[in-house]
Order: sequence, then C-alpha cells, then structure tokens
Amino acid sequence: MKIVLSGSIAFDYLMSFPGHFSDHILPDRIDRLSLSFLVDSLVRQPGGIAANIAYSLALLGEHPTVMATVGPDFEAHKTWLEEHGVDTSAIRVIPDLLTASFFVNTDLGNSQIASFFPGAMARAGELSFAALPEKPDLAVISPNEPGAMVAYARECHQLGIPFLYDPSQQIVRLQAADLAQGIHLAHGLFCNDYEFGLIEKKTGLGIDSILADTHFVVITRGEEGADLHRPGRSIHIPAVEPERVADPTGVGDAFRGGFLKGYAHGEDLEVSARMGSLVAAYCLEASGPQGHSFTLPEFLLRYQLHFGDDGLEDRLKKG
Repeated sequence: MKIVLSGSIAFDYLMSFPGHFSDHILPDRIDRLSLSFLVDSLVRQPGGIAANIAYSLALLGEHPTVMATVGPDFEAHKTWLEEHGVDTSAIRVIPDLLTASFFVNTDLGNSQIASFFPGAMARAGELSFAALPEKPDLAVISPNEPGAMVAYARECHQLGIPFLYDPSQQIVRLQAADLAQGIHLAHGLFCNDYEFGLIEKKTGLGIDSILADTHFVVITRGEEGADLHRPGRSIHIPAVEPERVADPTGVGDAFRGGFLKGYAHGEDLEVSARMGSLVAAYCLEASGPQGHSFTLPEFLLRYQLHFGDDGLEDRLKKG
C-alpha cells in the first residue's frame, strides 16, 4: 500500500521542568495567567507530526512518502529520514523560510506546555495530491497550515483517495465547518481525549454522529490506552507498559505509525491499535519523537509476548 503523509516537519526544542505546572496555576487568576518556568534541560531534535509518523512506520518496514514544505535547514533531517526508509521526494524546500519549530516544556507528571512556529509550513498550500506522480492508496492529513488541511481533505475526496484525518493541534485554528467537513469526508479520525472534547464543543458532533459517516474513530488516552470506536461497537485498547518513561513527546505520532502498519496490511482495527500501542511504548522509552529504534523482528517478538498473537508475522508477510 502506498501511503502519503501530509503534515508538519519541524525541529523540536524539548525542555524539562522539575515540578508540576498545576502547582503554579492560580485558578482564580486564570484570566491573567503569567508564568515562566526555569527548565533543567534543552535539546533540539528532528520532529514534526508527518515526519514522526513516517519514521515509526519506516521502522516497521514500510516506505511512506511525506508531503510537506520545509526550509533549507532541513538537509540533515532529510538524510536521517531517508536512511530509515522514508520517501522524501514530495517534500519541497522553501528557500527563504526556516523549517517549522516546536517548543515544548514537560513537567514531572508528563504534562506539557507547547508553542509552534510554522515557518516554511505556512506554504504547505502550494502542494497538491493531484501533482504526485502516483496516486496513493491511502493518505493521512495531520496538523499543517490550516488552509492546506482543508484543501487536502477536499482534494482527496475528489480524487477518490481514502484518508485518515488527524487534526489534533490545529483543531483550535480550523473553522468549525471546515473541521466538520474533514471529519465527514475522512475514512477514519484520530485524536486524543482532550482533542475529542474540543471537537465536540466546536462542531457539536458526538461519537455517534461522527460514525454515521466515518468508518472508525481512535481516541488515545495516554497511559490509559486508547478507545477504538466503530459503528455499533467500541473497545478499549490497553496501553503497553513501558520499560521506562523518558519523554512523552511524539507518543501519539508513534501510535499512528504502528496503527498504519497493521491497517496497510489489512489487519483488524483492534490488532492495528494494539500495534500502535506497542510503538507508542517504544517512543515513550526514548528521548524525542524519533529517538526510539527497533527492528521488525524485535517488534513482533515483543508484540507476541504482550498480546499472545503468534500469527501476526505470517499475516504481515502475506500482506
């Protein structure tokens, strides 16, 4: 299956705060919120949602294509992705802009406060699925320049390209009608539990009304796992216990990469979600959204030990 991932490519600036943000928020003065946190560490790593999903998917033996806009400072990140099996041919360099930047501060409870500077991502609307040399079998529309996300959803629908919709961080920037349309046209919806609450508030759409048009909805819940909703049936997917907790940045993207591996090979949605849960654990055990590493045999062995499915390897080979 040829998969094209649209969305952000960025550099992640990861900081750690040796306390809990909630201890320093005064609820009665929330309208005048003014906080500054002295952090213990700062690292710069490659990231961006489309790149993160592609990285995990490539670790599992796939060769996804990323469609995005970047700055001339992307070269080292490009080499890194290509070395791991990601197709970067649909990425366009915007000469006069820097690659997007993501600034995130994580506290001891793994709560995060983040800001995002779009940089070259602001030109994502110049790209088009119709301009790709080959029509993909599946697309993922993840956070990007809002206008580009709206255009991509309509374009995929017109071209007959099924797509998974992952609006996440851009829910607050998308117009309610555009957000609802993206959900309506999508084959599947991804979000976390907080983001789903924002979707309900902004669009008025509940899980039943979304499933009237969409084949499935995956709502991730951090250490509580994920909920998989299909018309007439909902199941809970437990989180895989990590061997250690290093950094939560990019865990949701890793989940999507694992899910897509199973989905691309025709696995049941429940199996695909379990695969996502395991890749998320790998990511949580490493620093940064592309700091984890494993081979496909290592992944399959850990999957079997955790879920007891010893036929997955053979099914993936046939797929």
